[in-house]
Amino acid sequence: MQDNLQISLLYDFYGPLLGDNMQQAVELYYNDDLSLSEVADIMGISRQGVRDTLSRAVKKLEDFESKLSLLSRFEREQKILKKIITDADSVFSSTDEKDIKALAENIKESASSLYEQEL
Repeated sequence: MQDNLQISLLYDFYGPLLGDNMQQAVELYYNDDLSLSEVADIMGISRQGVRDTLSRAVKKLEDFESKLSLLSRFEREQKILKKIITDADSVFSSTDEKDIKALAENIKESASSLYEQEL
């Protein structure tokens, strides 16, 4: 099973594809950080029922990711955007040419805008 952060990220991408009970269990357990007992009380099922629901939900989230790769693509794009921002900073600081500085600043602003939009 993946770590809680990874599951929360998968849920951000694929949560709407899960059934209502699975969505509620994942939100309460992974996003709200409630215990199995607390989730069971809220949902009106046993702790084992919560565990089974979470297990099925995580399996579905992992299956969606293995087929669609939205999270891995998002992570790759974020890494590339960070590199573009860093490279634009390097170009900006390594020249005195106003045109090149302006272009580097525009590239940095565009990449930063995309990076922040996607978070």
